[in-house]
Amino acid sequence: MGIGLALGHFVPEVGETLRAMEVGGVSIPIAIGLLVMMYPPLAKVRYDKTGDITRDRRLMAVSLVLNWLVGPALMFTLAWVFLPDAPEYRTGLIIVGLARCIAMVLIWNDLACGDREAAAVLVAVNSIFQVLMFGALGWFYLQILPGWLGLTTTSAEFSFWAIVTSVLVFLGVPLLGGALSRILGEHAKSREWYETHFLPRISPLALIGLLYTIVLLFSLQGGRILSSPLSVALLAVPLTLYFILMFALGLGASRVAGLNYARATTVAFTAAGNNFELAIAVAIGTFGPLSGQALAGTIGPLIEVPVLIALVYIMKWIGPRLFPNDSTLPHHIHASSQETP
Repeated sequence: MGIGLALGHFVPEVGETLRAMEVGGVSIPIAIGLLVMMYPPLAKVRYDKTGDITRDRRLMAVSLVLNWLVGPALMFTLAWVFLPDAPEYRTGLIIVGLARCIAMVLIWNDLACGDREAAAVLVAVNSIFQVLMFGALGWFYLQILPGWLGLTTTSAEFSFWAIVTSVLVFLGVPLLGGALSRILGEHAKSREWYETHFLPRISPLALIGLLYTIVLLFSLQGGRILSSPLSVALLAVPLTLYFILMFALGLGASRVAGLNYARATTVAFTAAGNNFELAIAVAIGTFGPLSGQALAGTIGPLIEVPVLIALVYIMKWIGPRLFPNDSTLPHHIHASSQETP
């Protein structure tokens, strides 16, 4: 993040070059980073297990309620509580709350040893709901609900095709690549070869892609972020609260529903994560690249990345305490929790 901010500030030509390399509103360099980042987790998925996951009604119900009822409502509430006199930033945050996770959540889930198959299924389900519901929910939370509550309304129209494009690029391509890798690898060699030789070789690409993408995101908006420190501070509080509360609600609801460590981890991170690429694209397309709405979306990853990395460590620490003797709890996590300081 620091390197990206420095590049955006001291070498503004980097941002101009990135903006010039867009096709259909999608930044090609950023898209490449996201594809590289998402491919290894999706290549690790056992797609033959997805049927069992979709039949887990507790998992699906908890995730859908958190993502499409609780998440947008919570962000709407936080935006109005903390930004009542900043309509542009408030609207930007509400748009962020509507853009559910489809990208970096796979990395956070993998780092915390969540259920990869469940994460892939939930991300796919969120993507379908996103295409179907984003515009309708935007209309409801930006126009209808404020009117009912006697609040100032905001007029906004969302491009259906912008949402479809984002989903296809940032989920469809790596999902197809991951599925084909497993099918072809296991067919040409064996499952043992695929999981003991191929996967270890491509796994580092996830971290490389993540770091590369973060550098580009912050170099693209570095000048605006550094020139608006007060805006960052105003937006940081509701965003931080949102991530922590959604994670805690996801973990708590999963525990009550009787889910194991791996699936509770997946539910918590898919509830807390957001699709900032889509939120930024929608904000820019609707309100313009220099709008407060676009700035709110841009600041989102600045807060999300460190908060969710911290939550990865918290999950590893709290996991053995919430899920003692759970068979899905990784041995190294369970063992570390038993060490005496």
